[in-house]
Amino acid sequence: MTTIGGADRTLSEDEVRRFVLDSLAGADVDGRSVCLLVPDGTRSCPLPLLLEAVHEALHGRASRVTALVALGTHAAMDEAALARHLGHPPGALAERYPGMSVRNHEWWDPATFVSVGTIPAHRLAELSSGLLAQDVDVRLNRAVVEHDVTLIVGPVFPHEVVGFSGGNKYLVPGVAAQGVIDVSHWLGALITSAQIIGTTGTTPVRALVDEAAALVPGQRLALCVVVEPGTPELHAMAFGVPEEAWAAAAAVSAEVHIRYLDRSVRRVLSLVPEKYPDLWTGAKGFYKVEPVVADGGQVILYAPHIGEVAAMHPRLLDIGYHCRDYFLGQWDRFRDVPWGDLAHSTHLRGAGTWSAHDGERCRVTVTLATGIAPDVVRSIGLDHLDPGAVDLEAWRADPDTLIVEQAGEVLHRLR
Repeated sequence: MTTIGGADRTLSEDEVRRFVLDSLAGADVDGRSVCLLVPDGTRSCPLPLLLEAVHEALHGRASRVTALVALGTHAAMDEAALARHLGHPPGALAERYPGMSVRNHEWWDPATFVSVGTIPAHRLAELSSGLLAQDVDVRLNRAVVEHDVTLIVGPVFPHEVVGFSGGNKYLVPGVAAQGVIDVSHWLGALITSAQIIGTTGTTPVRALVDEAAALVPGQRLALCVVVEPGTPELHAMAFGVPEEAWAAAAAVSAEVHIRYLDRSVRRVLSLVPEKYPDLWTGAKGFYKVEPVVADGGQVILYAPHIGEVAAMHPRLLDIGYHCRDYFLGQWDRFRDVPWGDLAHSTHLRGAGTWSAHDGERCRVTVTLATGIAPDVVRSIGLDHLDPGAVDLEAWRADPDTLIVEQAGEVLHRLR
């Protein structure tokens, strides 16, 4: 494994390019096909800079290069969005990246997937410390299987399901089928977002992801990067097998992407950027601040551009948003709901309790200042605030309110 950079500096474009070229110079890609797994638009990353260097290193050596956008179950990127994302004029992919094809991970099409193996129930029980025990069929995008080398290119951030994102997470859930995604997300929900987010080392969910990735028949490599929040600058890069490259990048991310507060706050106003198009993705503005909100406090997601909950996860409208114990205490009602939807519900509602006698009691209040209709907001168990009534300057002057700009990537924790 090779690394460059650190939390105390940022890399020049020439350093980035040279590191990529030098790292891939020794990679076994000559005459072999390469599948590049890259992030979608919900992740901050100077992808054109990285991809240009990767393409230069592979062009003329690899027999075939396919860039696969690891959507998980996010919305597909259209041609114009892909052009902006990859850094080429619309319709000019071949001129910028000759010989390379680009495709979305078409998670909505069953023909996308092929099974690479099964994680047996006893093994899942070991990985999850007994929280789950069932066979897991690991189905991945067939492009991964149909190429000789899988090269993961993407950033690492604190993450609500796995601890830190990146690495093999670009395989699961990035290009995986719903079954294994649901198991991984529900395992994270059982542990709870507040407990797992920003946890360094191999969490149970990371162990599951790595176990699934090990079933990929070809070679796996990763170029993991650490981005300066709100900028295209890179602090660090690591290249090697995914497990090692991810661990090196996660260690730097823990220094760059976690902000420590000396005391809890009563209210947080998360300013959710437009790269999060719906509540499902914009909910990161809650995940990253929940740990610093006092009991009985409030998190407000300010996102006038968000007008829907999640077109890809319609069951969220049916079940609403609840704490983990709400579902576990009534498991017969909810066991057949996709576990990923249950997980996303618990992540946004945060810590709480439920009993048949006392009902649901959540630790903090979640308020949406979005374009979602007030009656819809209330029907899913959240509070509504007219975004037009939010006076940002007045709130900035309130000592009991924490304003988080560009919310969603920097984790806030108590010191």
